[in-house]
Amino acid sequence: MTLSGSWQRTARGAGLLAPDGRIASTIFAEMSALAASTGAINLGQGFPDEAGPDEVLDAARRAISEGVNQYPPGPGMPVLREAVAAHQERFYGLSVDPAEVLVTAGATEALAATVLALVDDGDEVVTLEPFYDAYGGLIALARGRHVTVPLRGHDFLPDHDELRAAVTDRTKVILINNPHNPTGTVLPLETLELIVELAHEHDAVIVTDEVYEHLVFDAPHIPVASLPGARERTVTISSAGKTFSVTGWKIGWIVAPREIVTAILAVKQFLTFVNGAPFQPAVAVGLGLPDSFFDGIASTLRAKRDLLSQGLVKAGFDVSSPRGTYFVVADAAPLGYADARVLCRELPSLAGVVGVPISAFCHEELAGEYASLVRFAFCKKTEVLERAAAQLARLGR
Repeated sequence: MTLSGSWQRTARGAGLLAPDGRIASTIFAEMSALAASTGAINLGQGFPDEAGPDEVLDAARRAISEGVNQYPPGPGMPVLREAVAAHQERFYGLSVDPAEVLVTAGATEALAATVLALVDDGDEVVTLEPFYDAYGGLIALARGRHVTVPLRGHDFLPDHDELRAAVTDRTKVILINNPHNPTGTVLPLETLELIVELAHEHDAVIVTDEVYEHLVFDAPHIPVASLPGARERTVTISSAGKTFSVTGWKIGWIVAPREIVTAILAVKQFLTFVNGAPFQPAVAVGLGLPDSFFDGIASTLRAKRDLLSQGLVKAGFDVSSPRGTYFVVADAAPLGYADARVLCRELPSLAGVVGVPISAFCHEELAGEYASLVRFAFCKKTEVLERAAAQLARLGR
């Protein structure tokens, strides 16, 4: 069987196929396999190693036992759509009609359906760089043009002049991830306001990936949709995986104006159609948990950030302090490694730990600017992080 040449060209451009036609292996798969083969502590992939809250897990078991095991409604179960709407009002003062909520198979499907629905051949999509790896692949599969704005300095913030230059009348979508993976930065209010201004000026849609919305450490999360003039042109994406430590459930959602939700649903119905029936009411329970739960997950994660960061500093890395997410970025240049990919492949034997080079989140043209940086995940048990920090600290001896 011969696959079409256009599909192969698109897939290679998206990084899905290697030059010889095989499925391209990602750096994440390589590092996880390295951790498994060496017994190293895997701080490369961003998934927690602790169970979620009992109330949420029990609700899923209860739904299964009560027979909630068949296809849910296409837009999602009403109980979850209503819970998402209530969540937006409770935390951000946003009045949302449940009809403006679409449940998806995690945030990744939400992103895929949104990009495929909104981006036509040749349309430009602006993102920050480094960027979550799915963004580049999805933009390429939609045959869009990926335009990036680099994150500069120790705080990983975009230059406003570069952001203004990147957004033009050819821009269809401004896609941001805030809080940001892989850098852990949280965009300041003035940057978010500029994005809204540019979206209006150039008639672009803002797509905002906010899966780490409750994992912020220094200041409350500001949804783009809460800013003046943003609501009518913003697609907000989030999910249960990071907040409730259930990344394998793949329950995400979109909040957007009805006409945009309709366009996205037209694509989504041909992707997964529906998903996770017993998990949807369980996530609804989670979204209704008291404030103490949401405050607690952030404070616990902050302590884990500090624990791992101290070990990295003792090892000799130059460490940035993330304001959100699961991740801390460490510069390996002080250890004599100009290329973090080399260090990441040697780190299991040097310290029994696995990380991921930040350059894996960049286009080749910009990867050199981030060549010595490594992302480490701190969403692990405290005893695991203590062991990892101690093992990393030996590098500095």
